[in-house]
Amino acid sequence: MTWGVTVDVAAPVELYDALHAALLERTGAAVDGLLVHVARETDTGFQVIEVWESRAEYDRYADGVLSAVLSELSGGRATRADQTERPFDVRGLVVPKAGIAV
Repeated sequence: MTWGVTVDVAAPVELYDALHAALLERTGAAVDGLLVHVARETDTGFQVIEVWESRAEYDRYADGVLSAVLSELSGGRATRADQTERPFDVRGLVVPKAGIAV
């Protein structure tokens, strides 16, 4: 079942930039189960909006790859506990031209 999540992080957007670059390098931009990833700067840090094929795919990636890279980049100071995740039901998804925008 398709599953969506917004993740709010109260950290400088530069952490997102570094995390995004490191994850692209580590995964080659091939993440099983990820359908859409969008990020934006907010007044308090940054927000990530993602749509996944399932909650299980998200958990596998977040608990494995994401957590490891986040720990490496922050020297162990930042964890997933420092973010607010809000799942949502995906009602419609259209991606007419897919690709990676850096």
